[in-house]
Formats: sequence, structure tokens, C-alpha cells
Amino acid sequence: MVSSDQRRRQLAREKYLRQQQRRREQQKAKRRNTVIAAALAVVLAAGGAVYASVVLTDGGGKSDSAADSTPSGTPTPSQGESSAPEPAMAVDTKATYAMSLTTNQGNVRITMDAAKTPRTVNSFKHLADKKYFDGTKCHRLTTEGIFVLQCGDPKGDGTGGPGYTIPDENLTALGKAGADGSVTFPAGTVAMANTGQPGSGGSQFFLVYQDTKLPPTYTPFGTMDKAGLKAVQEVAKGGVEGGAKDGAPKKAVTIAKATVTKE
Repeated sequence: MVSSDQRRRQLAREKYLRQQQRRREQQKAKRRNTVIAAALAVVLAAGGAVYASVVLTDGGGKSDSAADSTPSGTPTPSQGESSAPEPAMAVDTKATYAMSLTTNQGNVRITMDAAKTPRTVNSFKHLADKKYFDGTKCHRLTTEGIFVLQCGDPKGDGTGGPGYTIPDENLTALGKAGADGSVTFPAGTVAMANTGQPGSGGSQFFLVYQDTKLPPTYTPFGTMDKAGLKAVQEVAKGGVEGGAKDGAPKKAVTIAKATVTKE
């Protein structure tokens, strides 16, 4: 016969196992949903045109559909990870900053206006000072639908992030969305990836190498110099591994060093 103490212990263990199972299921569902969001293509009913939504996801990655070509985005902390606070403001919000990326495919200089995107610039300054981007790969290239090279993930697979998120900024900079819900991100634009939810930017960002239509939900925070744009375009010409339209670039891009300095 089971004693009352044994029964209580059994019930407690069963409750614990149920909680653990729920956590695992929630984690799987979150990963699945963010990956889907990151690669969701938006089909416009009016003209049948298709553009990919740049949902920078938290664990972002590629979608199950080969037709989807969205840059995946910045991961937010997933369950089980500790969530760090956003870095304290340490930049001059009236100044212009430059982020210099030294890569094996050429150097990219990005001009950033702290007056328009203060918290984004502050985050990049904080991360660059800590050498967060040094030695990381630009893990994703898209060559159809949207035209971007995505970087900023320390894991190199679209699932990494700094453990904190930053808010969206400067979303009206590229004008009002058209009938299709998109605006044009001009070639040379540098913008934040996100999970598809407001205020979910982390460390991942994308470099636009050809005019691209996207929803105005991604913080445009910088502009590449001509040499940097040309370098990214050369990477794009090399295509995606395996002949795909979305995935790791054939010309692998590694950021050897990233620095952010006040102009």
C-alpha cells in the first residue's frame, strides 16, 4: 500500500515531469515559429507579386520552402537563456559614428547617425568594443526576392544573439508603405534583423546590395560606403552554396574585426 508521503512524492515528481515537458514543447514551438516567421514570403493578392519579409528571427534560419528568401534575423533570448539588460547609453546622440568591418572579402564602412538610431548605434558600439563580431561569419545570402547579406550572429547559423533586445528606430525613414505594404530599402542600406515582433532586434543585421522591397519594420541604421557595397555585390555574384537562392554564400565572408568610432 502506498503511504501518503510516497503518494505526495509521486505527485510532485509527475508535476515536475509535466512542467519539464511543457518547457521543451514551448522551446520547440518557439524555434519553429520564429524560423517560419523569418522566412515567410508575402504574396500580394493584387498583382501576384511576391516579396520576402525580412523577419529577423530569434533563432532565425531558413524556411522549409525553397521559394522563401528572407534574411533571418536577430535572435532574442530563448527560454533557458538568461536575458541581459540593454547596454546603458554611452554614445553621443548628436553625433555620427562609423562601423568598420574588416572582412576576408573586402572592407565595409558603415555610416551611422546616432541622432536617428541612438539605441541601435549604442548597442553596436557596445558589442564592437567587446569584440563581439570579431571572427564571426556572415551566415546568409539571398539572391531572389530580396537581396541581402546577413551578418552579426556569433554562432554563424542564424540562431545567435547578445542576450538582450533593442527597440525599433527610424522606421519611417524610407517613406510610407505602398499598396503592397512595402518600402524600398535602397542598395547600400544596413538594417536590423528581428523576430518579426516589435522591439526584438539583437545583434544580427543585413546589408542590402540591390534595391529591395520589404515591410517598414526593420530599423535602417546605416549606409555602406561604395567600396563596401561593391564588396558585398561581389559576394552576391558568387551565389549561394549548392546553387540555392537562400543560404550560406559560396564566397564565405568572415568578419575579422569590427570597430565603431565617432566621426
